[in-house]
Amino acid sequence: HVQLVESGGGSVQAGGSLRLSCRLSGDTFGQYSMAWFRGAPGKGQEGVASFDIDGSTIYGDSVKGRFTVYRGNAKNTMFLQMNNLKPEDTAIYSCAAARAGRSMNRFQALDVAEYIYWGQGTQVTVS
Repeated sequence: HVQLVESGGGSVQAGGSLRLSCRLSGDTFGQYSMAWFRGAPGKGQEGVASFDIDGSTIYGDSVKGRFTVYRGNAKNTMFLQMNNLKPEDTAIYSCAAARAGRSMNRFQALDVAEYIYWGQGTQVTVS
């Protein structure tokens, strides 16, 4: 049974940095394409960044050049390094995993419907 647990959220001033972590347990980490999404009150889920099993990464337009997604396979963990944070980045950040073995193209990679496993989310507040 796949489980995802996020950590690393918190409060930071505009221009600051945070690093989020998402640990996958219950199966072989390398066979899952994963992504970060974020949601704020009154808004739907927004795709932030994805890391495909083929090693490719996709970023949402609002975070390009500021956020970096990467994986530490030895730790079964995906990371999201967030730099130059802005107040509009304030949201609950959730990590997600697609079904085992699924590789997605750039149109699918940030589509919430492609992901079947979800973490509980971690709050990021930028003031």
